Amino acid sequence: MGAREYLGEFEHVVLLALARIDRNAYGASIHEEILEATGRDVSIPAVYVTLKRMERKGLVRAVVGETPSEGGRATRNYRLLPEGTAALDRSRALLERLWSSTETSGTGASSS
Repeated sequence: MGAREYLGEFEHVVLLALARIDRNAYGASIHEEILEATGRDVSIPAVYVTLKRMERKGLVRAVVGETPSEGGRATRNYRLLPEGTAALDRSRALLERLWSSTETSGTGASSS
């Protein structure tokens, strides 16, 4: 991901959820974190599609986790890579710059 490429809103949410979980993050746990933190009930397939796209961009890495219990299925666990952290930092800086120069008290912001 180049320095001029920006995260989409959902990519941002998924990366933040992944960062909050820190380890052993898989689709269902990321989904649960998003729901708990934002109240937004997104589909688990949407989370996986976004994770795969971010893996292709080099922001996250997937590793096959150990089988949780005998007879259980192995999970694809995701980790935030340094480039993913950098993308979050760039996104936060951009949004903070925009917010700091935006007056939302009604005189400078459009209400449409």
